[in-house]
Amino acid sequence: MTDAPPCEIEAPVFREPWEAQAFALVLAMHQRGLFTWLEWTQALSAAIARAREAGDPDLGERYYHHWLEALERLVVERGLAPALALGGLRQAWRSAGEMTPHGKPVMLGRAARALDRSA
Repeated sequence: MTDAPPCEIEAPVFREPWEAQAFALVLAMHQRGLFTWLEWTQALSAAIARAREAGDPDLGERYYHHWLEALERLVVERGLAPALALGGLRQAWRSAGEMTPHGKPVMLGRAARALDRSA
């Protein structure tokens, strides 16, 4: 028997690999001093509030979407990447994902990889 507290849900912490990557990016950027933890929590809270105002029922399924939106806003506000570059990357990943057969790794094309390095 273990002393660990009981867990209601026996499921992975992250539903998709990108959620873990977004989580890791926030931690790495915070550790590099690009924003304080208070600034991060305020940005995340604001993203969640905007989603609620837009009608998000806040059932938890979209939590990392809010996480990513807050991260993108901080990156743009800090001047770490231009908003247009992030938008281009978002579209490139979306298109690559739609074109990739299920179960295969999603790969960006050459032009999108160049955009990825510039962001």
